[in-house]
Amino acid sequence: MDLRSLLAAVEEASPVDAIDALSEALAQEVGAGHVAVLIANLSGDALVRMSHVTRRGQVRAGHNERAESVSLAGTVHERVLLTQVRELVADADAWMALVPITERGDAIGILEVSFDEEPTDGVLDDLALATHAWAYALIAARRHTDLFEWSQRDIPFSVSAEIQRRLLPSAYTVEAGPLTLAGWLEPSHDVGGDTFDYSLDREYLYLSITDAVGHDTVAAMLATLTIASLRNRRRALSSPAEQADAANEVLIEHAERGQFVTGLVMRVRLADGTVEVVDAGHPFPFLVRDGVVTTVDLSTQLPLGLAEADYLVDTLVLRPGDRLLMVTDGYLERLDGRLDVADFLRRSLDRHPRQVVQELGRTVRQVTGGRLDDDATALCLDWYGPAGTRDATGGASRTRATNGD
Repeated sequence: MDLRSLLAAVEEASPVDAIDALSEALAQEVGAGHVAVLIANLSGDALVRMSHVTRRGQVRAGHNERAESVSLAGTVHERVLLTQVRELVADADAWMALVPITERGDAIGILEVSFDEEPTDGVLDDLALATHAWAYALIAARRHTDLFEWSQRDIPFSVSAEIQRRLLPSAYTVEAGPLTLAGWLEPSHDVGGDTFDYSLDREYLYLSITDAVGHDTVAAMLATLTIASLRNRRRALSSPAEQADAANEVLIEHAERGQFVTGLVMRVRLADGTVEVVDAGHPFPFLVRDGVVTTVDLSTQLPLGLAEADYLVDTLVLRPGDRLLMVTDGYLERLDGRLDVADFLRRSLDRHPRQVVQELGRTVRQVTGGRLDDDATALCLDWYGPAGTRDATGGASRTRATNGD
């Protein structure tokens, strides 16, 4: 496969047409009947057909984004997205190849390619290689247009939800040799102030999960002040205690009396799994070690924004095979015992962190009938150790992913 010609097709097209151009180039390259790109919606329960190119040209009715939404539950598309393993399906007189589009574990969507005859393993391998081009083309193109963001939205956003969305990292999952990290946020009906964030550098993984008091724009503005402060100090390579001190000072100065934010602020040293963590009035994290689920006891400290404080750091050391789950109180309160997070962790030991946080989100939607009183946010870290490796032929490690059986 000539990747240069595929990438040239992207560069020559506008950001809006880049995916269609890439699909047309691939269709010609492999002799496909049609090429479609489906990306995951923001709820994580469906795929949206962003591009559909056939031998007769693009299938479009004006803007064809969201013209077809493919439900995931119980489908082969869901299986491909979860397992990160391509599948070849016989479809009437044709063959359909489904290949995950993923970048460092962030499951973006699926490449769907049809053939009149059964494709060879070589062609399927080429498709897996081509999905790397789709992943980076989608990431690059969305910097210049709202088209992809618009197509992923299955419900209208309020102003506070818009603010909250902008505070989250651009990718909800990251895989590296020593670790996999995945986050997910289920918003309440009037949007609280939950956020999660992370950054990976050469020496450390930085991460945080926060929960601002209140709802709507008040909570969103508190979350904005908090995340901006944490990122500002993190980008100066500050410790978790220094980050928490800075966020606390900003909230005291700018927030109203009685407004506060709880949070966990962490830094994981990649060389040995040493974790420095500040708990600012937040629920303790869960630790899964050798199949046993416990909570990590941390120093009890004030939430951010309540009073002047010098935050203290607790230290723990992760072992290869450990899983650390952090949640906001939307998973722990007001659910009347309908969701046992520790029991869920015991039943999901073989799941990829991306599956863990998304299944938690689906569960809380089910037990609340889709109407949450508070945001429910989760951040899951799997630690493999400094000698960990990735099998990322298609853009994601498949060593921990399962189909949920």
